[in-house]
Amino acid sequence: MSAIQKFEDMEVWQKARQLCNEIYPLTLKGTFERDFKLRDQINGSSGSVMDNIAEGYERDGKLELRQFLSISKGSCGEVRSQLYRAFDRNHITVEEFDSLKLQSEQISKQLKGFIAYLNNSEFKGAKYKVVKED
Repeated sequence: MSAIQKFEDMEVWQKARQLCNEIYPLTLKGTFERDFKLRDQINGSSGSVMDNIAEGYERDGKLELRQFLSISKGSCGEVRSQLYRAFDRNHITVEEFDSLKLQSEQISKQLKGFIAYLNNSEFKGAKYKVVKED
């Protein structure tokens, strides 16, 4: 496994970005486009999944990263709930629903695993590294 140098290197962020990019075009077609509140909510929460991963990583500390991964996981659940609403309102097909729901579940599991890893890790984060001065 190679070291993560930036949040874009994180597989879970890449998957969250893909989910966000698959949801957005669906919100621009048919009846979904006119369901303004749900359209804006699902676009916001799907973006929040990837954005909170990025923000947590950029904070350079284990506690902050863990906190933002947890927020991201919550947003993932929010996306899944909104997918049910979109499906129930006939904005998306059963195939679209199943595919996006599965993706959101996989991202949520990956986030859960990452949080568990951090909870059991000695990793502190970049801002906790001691720099030796000469």
